[in-house]
Amino acid sequence: MISFRNFALRRGERLLLSNVDLTLHAGWRVGVVGRNGAGKSSLFATLLGALEPDKGDLELPGKARIAAVAQETPTLPDPAIDFVLSGDAAVHAAIQMEANAFANEDWEAVAEAHQRLEEVNGYDGTARAGRLLHGLGFPAEVHEKAVADFSGGWRVRLNVARALMTPSDLLLLDEPTNHLDLDAVVWLEEWLKRYDGTLLVISHDREFLDNVTTHILHLHDGTAKLYAGNYTDFERQRAEHLRQQQIAHDKEQAERAHLQSFIDRFKAKASKARQAQSRIKRLAKLAGTEAVRAERALRIDLPVPLRLPTSLLSLHAVDAGYGPNARILGGVEFGLESGDRIGLLGPNGAGKSTLVKTLVGDLPPMAGERKAHPDLRIGYFAQHTVESLVAGTSPLDHLRKLDADAPNQVLRDFLGKWNFPGDRAFESIDTFSGGEKARLALALLAWRRPNVLLLDEPTNHLDLDMREALAEALSDFDGAIVLVSHDRHLIGLVCDGYWRVAGGKVEPFDGDLDEYAAWLRSRPGSDNPGTPAPKKAAEIVSPAPVVVAFAKPKINPHKLQKAEERVARLEGKLADCEARMVEPENSSDPGRIADLAREQMQLRAELDAAESELLALYGG
Repeated sequence: MISFRNFALRRGERLLLSNVDLTLHAGWRVGVVGRNGAGKSSLFATLLGALEPDKGDLELPGKARIAAVAQETPTLPDPAIDFVLSGDAAVHAAIQMEANAFANEDWEAVAEAHQRLEEVNGYDGTARAGRLLHGLGFPAEVHEKAVADFSGGWRVRLNVARALMTPSDLLLLDEPTNHLDLDAVVWLEEWLKRYDGTLLVISHDREFLDNVTTHILHLHDGTAKLYAGNYTDFERQRAEHLRQQQIAHDKEQAERAHLQSFIDRFKAKASKARQAQSRIKRLAKLAGTEAVRAERALRIDLPVPLRLPTSLLSLHAVDAGYGPNARILGGVEFGLESGDRIGLLGPNGAGKSTLVKTLVGDLPPMAGERKAHPDLRIGYFAQHTVESLVAGTSPLDHLRKLDADAPNQVLRDFLGKWNFPGDRAFESIDTFSGGEKARLALALLAWRRPNVLLLDEPTNHLDLDMREALAEALSDFDGAIVLVSHDRHLIGLVCDGYWRVAGGKVEPFDGDLDEYAAWLRSRPGSDNPGTPAPKKAAEIVSPAPVVVAFAKPKINPHKLQKAEERVARLEGKLADCEARMVEPENSSDPGRIADLAREQMQLRAELDAAESELLALYGG
C-alpha cells in the first residue's frame, strides 16, 4: 500500500502538487496521466527517493522492492542478455559464480553455485531474460551483441527489459511504449497484465492505458485525483464530475444572486435588518464551488494541398534496401491514391522505415520502378526529424528558412495555430520539450502543403491532447497518408487499410487492429497459439469479386430486451462498485477494499458473459 498524506511536491520554485490524500493498494495497475509539466515524472522521482516531499508524508511498505526504467544506458561491452539478466542481481551473481567455478575447475565452488541458484530460483534466469528480449523485439541472433553496439532506441528497450527482469513489488514505467513497435506494445501489455505487484505507468497511449490499467491517477492544476477503471472509464467519470460541478456552481451562483438582492434591498430597513443579517451570514457560508474551467482544446490544421491528382505514387516489383548484400524487401507492389489512409504493421527491423524511405525517394529502388505524379508533394516525418531541428534557433527561424518571402505576420499566425503563440515563436528551441519539438517539426511539414503524408512514428513525445489534435487533423486531410505508429488509437482513427511488413514482404492485412493484436497474441511461441496467420495478398485479391449472402438471424424481441436490461444492470452495479472503491472510508480499509475488489472481478466476469449473450442475439 502506498499512502499520500497532506502531500505536497515542489520542483525548484514551482509547486507541482499540494494537499494530496490518497492510497494506492497492492496489485493495482495505475495509469498516471496529466498534461506535460503536471508533475508525473517528479512524482516518480519522489517514489524512488530522488526528491523529497515539500510537505506531508509519503508512506511506502518498509521492504518494498522498487524497479524502474533507467533514463540512460551505459556504453557497455556486456552482451545484451547479460545486461538484462543483471536486473535480477541475485540470479546474475549466482550464474557468474557458476561460470567462474567451471572456468577454474573448482568443483566444490560449482556445487556451492548450484545450491545458490536453487535458493534464488535462478536456473531459468537466462531463459527468462531471453524471453523478455524476444518479446521486446530482439531476435535471438542479437542476444549476445554488446550493449554499446545498439542504437539509442534499442538501448531504451534494453532498459525496459532490465526493469522487467528486476524482482519488484512496485514497478514504475515512464512512457514505456516510446521506441516500441506495435508488436512489442501488445506483448508488453500481456506481460504487465500478469505482473502481480503494483504498477504505476506514465503513458500518453490511451489504448495501452485502456488495456493495462485498473485505476487512473489524474494530475491537474496542482491536485491528484484517483479514478477506478481504465482511461476510457476515467474520461467518462471526469466528464460527469465536471458536469455536476458546473451544475452545483450555477445553483450556488443563483442563490448568491438571490441573497445579495435581498441584502441590497432590505439591509437599510429596520424591520428587515435581522433577516438581512441572517442572509449575510448565509452568503458568507456558501462553499464557493468553482466554475468548470475548460482546458484549452488544442486544434491544428493541415493546409489544403496545392494540387491533388488521383494517382500519386506507386512501387512496381520493387526490391528495397541498402545495397546488394542488404536487401530488406522484395517484389513490392504498392500504390497510393488520393484519400488513401494506410497503416503499416510489423515488427521493428522488418522494413517499415525502409518502405517509407523508398516511397519518399531517399532510397532508390534496387530493382523495379517507382512512379510519382509530376505534382506529387511529400510531407515526410521520420524518427530522426526532431533531431534535425537546428539548436539555438527559434520556430520563426525554422519557418523563415522554408519561405524567405512570406510576411512575418503570416508566419507568426501559422505558428500560433500550432500552439506557438506570441513570444513563443521567438524562443530558442533549446528550452523546448521533446513534445514541443515534435509539434514544431509537424508544423514545418504542414507549411509545405503536401498531398502525401509519410509519417514514421510521429507521436513519440506527444501528449494525449496533441495526439488527439493530430488524429483530427489527419482525419480531415484530403491527400494520402502512410502511417507507422505504435499508437493504436491514432492508427484506428486515421487509417482505413493496413499492410503488414515482415519476412521481406509487403502484403495487405485482411483485418483491423484488434484482429492484428489477437493474431500477435496467438502466434507460435506465444501463450495461446491457434489463430491463423494474416492472409497474404494472393489470398485477399481474387480475380473476380465473390458475393456471399448471409441469412440474417431472427431476433427475439423479448430475449433481446431482457439481455439489454441485464447488461445495463450489471454496468450500473460495476460503476457503483468502482465508485465505492475510491471512497476514503473504503480505500483506507484493507479488508473492505479486498471485498470490493472481489466484487469488482465477479461483476466484470458477469458483464463479459452478459455482453457475449447480447452479441449472440444480435447475430454477432
